Amino acid sequence: MKTYRFDIVVRPEHLDDLDHVNNVQYLEWVQRISKEHWQKLTRPEWDSQYVWVVRSHHITYHHPAVLGDKLTVVTHVKTARGAQSERHVQITHEETETLVATCVTHWVLLDAASGKPSRVPEEMIRALE
Repeated sequence: MKTYRFDIVVRPEHLDDLDHVNNVQYLEWVQRISKEHWQKLTRPEWDSQYVWVVRSHHITYHHPAVLGDKLTVVTHVKTARGAQSERHVQITHEETETLVATCVTHWVLLDAASGKPSRVPEEMIRALE
């Protein structure tokens, strides 16, 4: 399993009216880590032939994060079959290792020219998993 991670410190702009990290912010971090991880794994020919789109996100909030918290965001692709992949993201409090949030995202691979679903090539599956 190929994982990717980044660390982040919660800033005022990440907060909602309850002074917790805003739900939308978690989704932005999920999108960011997914993109950065893909950019580490991809090949130029894949980027010209294919595009990934989100089918669904399922975020579970386990513990609130607040201003100044240091968070670790980690991702990996659990499976890639047919035209779909399942990516997992875990966000934890860096110091306490408390689980803050998890997200499972289902992605669909599209042919860039036609916009139609495309089977994930074997070499791409090996790169992802």
